[in-house]
Amino acid sequence: MSFMALHGSRPKNANIQRGCSQSFPMNATSMEEFMQAAIKEARKGLTEGGIPIGSVLVIDGKIVGRGHNRRMQKGSAILHAEMDCLEHAGRLSTKDYRRGVLFSTLSPCDMCSGAILLYKIPRVVIGEHETFQGPEEYLRSRGVELVILNHEECIRMMSEFITSNPELWNEDIGEE
Repeated sequence: MSFMALHGSRPKNANIQRGCSQSFPMNATSMEEFMQAAIKEARKGLTEGGIPIGSVLVIDGKIVGRGHNRRMQKGSAILHAEMDCLEHAGRLSTKDYRRGVLFSTLSPCDMCSGAILLYKIPRVVIGEHETFQGPEEYLRSRGVELVILNHEECIRMMSEFITSNPELWNEDIGEE
């Protein structure tokens, strides 16, 4: 079944890559609204002196958690945007996570993908994966549906940051 048949419309430039059989009633407008909330988190991280990656967790059409990469700000080894978002969502039931959609401005890394799998979050909407691509094939193989938006603002924000801060970026992704 096509994305349009399941969801009513297709976001501009979206690359829908299905990995699970569940359908989530989300149209292009709501996807853009939630991605804008994640972008707002990314901008917040940048103004704090951190890496511009943001994330929101949506359950039943409502944002229940927000976060941004705060590794630099907190001197943390693990506060990637998705981890910060899940932390701010607090303790949720298994049923809640299984109704969730995680929005991230950037493709989730191995660590964040592990959290997605641990809590069985069935769908991830990714702002972009041109500047960095996490283990997307593995997520798909485990039944996670990925929606890749190729959002111009996400690409521009990360490209500019990586060009200006290559050492910090490499540290964040575990590269030398």
